Amino acid sequence: MRLFAVNAVGLEGALDVMAAGGDIPLLQDILTVDVWHTWAVTYRDVVLLDGENKKVGVYNLTSHDLGNEANYAELKALLLDAAR
Repeated sequence: MRLFAVNAVGLEGALDVMAAGGDIPLLQDILTVDVWHTWAVTYRDVVLLDGENKKVGVYNLTSHDLGNEANYAELKALLLDAAR
């Protein structure tokens, strides 16, 4: 399983701050790919992909605070299921 963040087109000015904020690799979306639009991403979405990079689920971190143990366990289970 691999985790990475994708920054939206037009928000490139925040890349340095985002990159300094964690250990997850950070990719910059571009207009010719436009993954945010293709996947209908909302801010702070965790998009789950299958082995063929097809979207199989979404978990929003604004709606589901990971400081809550139940939310953390739910996301962990989703990630483990997607990795199978």
